[in-house]
Amino acid sequence: MEEKVKGPQSYFPSIEKKYGQPIQHWLDLLATLDGKAHMEMVAELKNTHGLGHGHANALVAYYRSKH
Repeated sequence: MEEKVKGPQSYFPSIEKKYGQPIQHWLDLLATLDGKAHMEMVAELKNTHGLGHGHANALVAYYRSKH
């Protein structure tokens, strides 16, 4: 029985489908924003790249948990 993906990663399939980019594209982009606050990173994804709040927040939360 496969365990269900939880947390920010649960958004990854829909992010890739909706925005047409692999998750690594967004993580690489977030790397260029190192030093900014969580919500500043979210705002950048929303305002500059057109992501919805939930998707942007999930990407930032995942990125920051790994860095």
